[in-house]
Amino acid sequence: MSDQALNTVGKSELRRDGLSHVTGKTQYVDDIQFPDMLYLKMVRSPLHHARILGIDFSEAEKVPGFVRAFTYKDVPKNLYTILCLIGVGPDEEPVLAEKEVLYKGEQIAAVVAQSEEAAIEAAARVKVDLEELPAVFDVEEALKPGAPILKPWGTNYFVYEGHHCRRVRYGNIEQGFAQADYIVEGCYEPKPIEHAPLETTGCIAKPEANGRITVYTNTQALYFSMDNTALILNVPFNKLHFVGGTVGGGFGGKVDVIVEPIAALAAMHTGHPVKYLYTREEEFHVSSTRVAYRIYFKDGVSKDGHIVARQVTSYADSGAYNRHTPYAVTKHAANISGPYDIPNVHIDAHCVYTNRVPTSAMRGFGVTSASFATELQIDKIARKLGMDPFEIRLINAYRNGDMRPYQKVVGDATLVEVIQAAAGMAHHPLSERFQAMNSWDRANSPARPEPVSAEKRS
Repeated sequence: MSDQALNTVGKSELRRDGLSHVTGKTQYVDDIQFPDMLYLKMVRSPLHHARILGIDFSEAEKVPGFVRAFTYKDVPKNLYTILCLIGVGPDEEPVLAEKEVLYKGEQIAAVVAQSEEAAIEAAARVKVDLEELPAVFDVEEALKPGAPILKPWGTNYFVYEGHHCRRVRYGNIEQGFAQADYIVEGCYEPKPIEHAPLETTGCIAKPEANGRITVYTNTQALYFSMDNTALILNVPFNKLHFVGGTVGGGFGGKVDVIVEPIAALAAMHTGHPVKYLYTREEEFHVSSTRVAYRIYFKDGVSKDGHIVARQVTSYADSGAYNRHTPYAVTKHAANISGPYDIPNVHIDAHCVYTNRVPTSAMRGFGVTSASFATELQIDKIARKLGMDPFEIRLINAYRNGDMRPYQKVVGDATLVEVIQAAAGMAHHPLSERFQAMNSWDRANSPARPEPVSAEKRS
């Protein structure tokens, strides 16, 4: 390979699809049209938590252009299988609700019609008999005795290897606090964020003459979505052909595989292409958001700025179902101590179920919220000690060879250099001692406290 082929750093490279985007030539899912295409609209729960007593399609069937309706009985494996593909279970979210609904907007039944207008009208005429049940919307309330239980295994939390939360144990937290000169506490609550893609979530499923179903989709994860759809429909993977490439904005939210299985099912049963595209209102109301957290910090700090102990209790609001949140909480627990060398760490990270819209992936999910809270806590410590916020980060920054609380040795740290560079770009002066620090040795650093003892990580 020539030197020229590698010489791209510092240069502006044109996107291969940029010109077609800005000239309006890109074809998105909503631009695709087929003869005799049908349109799918969803009957959704108007309540946050309810028992389904019955569904009446008689008035919907009278709408001109109505083709048919689908319920959970029509779905071969009526469970989203998102997490099973990465080894996390159990599968617990239905494709179409069976006995109860756990959040407002949950999918109950799908209606297919010859026009979008007819599908909207028919879905509006479906009568669902619901018995409203108590709901819970706060993560800590959901864990209290007497809260309505949402999960069939009898808890409102995900079970991690027999534990009620994802746990990290390193050193001895109590003795670490005993060493500290100051205790600094804080609570941080990153809120849910809607992805708001310019193109709403959607797909078109088209039956082919060879018996395959081609799905034109704006998913972010083409093969992941195809595999999940095949498992839900109980068909061989090679029966599906997924076509993507124009996501129309995703940011993590378009990996949930919500529209593809039911659209493909409708195409298989009707023999027609079927479009299922969220309205803008649906995108805001029922698509997954970034996970909301409530994060409690308790830090033990020495007079010279070392964090000698960190205890964190974190609650992630998964909403009504798993989606990707149990996995996100594992990443969250691993990163909530921050990129800092803290000798005594105690973390309890809970994945909690509430009667809210399910949450899922968004831009470094699990880690982003951890970093947000961690850095706010570092600033709070700096104010408490009257120290420079750059310097307190340099004092505690991890280096090559340090052990992370989850028992991984740091091998490629450049944190010290990044902080130094950021200070320089901000024209923030650092003393000669802090300018001389690096990620390979501690020769110019304050003495680092050693762990009090080593507890086995859980």
